[in-house]
Amino acid sequence: MDQFRVKVSKDGHVFAAAHFITCGDGDGEPLHGHNYRVGAEVTGALDEHHLVIDFLRLKRELAAVVAPLDHRVLLAAGNPTLPLERSDGEVVVRSRSGRYVFPEGHVLVLDIPNTTAELIAEWIADRLLDRLGDAARPLLCLEVELEETTGQSAIIRRELP
Repeated sequence: MDQFRVKVSKDGHVFAAAHFITCGDGDGEPLHGHNYRVGAEVTGALDEHHLVIDFLRLKRELAAVVAPLDHRVLLAAGNPTLPLERSDGEVVVRSRSGRYVFPEGHVLVLDIPNTTAELIAEWIADRLLDRLGDAARPLLCLEVELEETTGQSAIIRRELP
């Protein structure tokens, strides 16, 4: 059976965000930001309309997943070395190197253990599959690439049932 791939990576699939990650000892890098670029590629057979997936649907759903990340500080809910506290409209993060206080509206807390490019790419892939719903059923594979800077990216490849 032939397999076809469809890939999207457009100007609408970018976001600017700040983050910092921690390593095993709890030591972290300083708060910094990236102008991230996101691409998605799906693999599958052609449907009755001779499409792997409707490009417009894939672009629209990817843009919808990426939009909430834009102009936010990305924090990991599951990082034991970066406890988060929310009170009075603020999010407080304590690390070994300091204490950060952010307005709650400027933060997006992700349900991941660290805000690495790999885990953010996986977070995007999970939400993209949810948004695609039935359109993802005939697909064989989804790849999401998250580029932090030119020449530096993380890719998740998920084989689909």
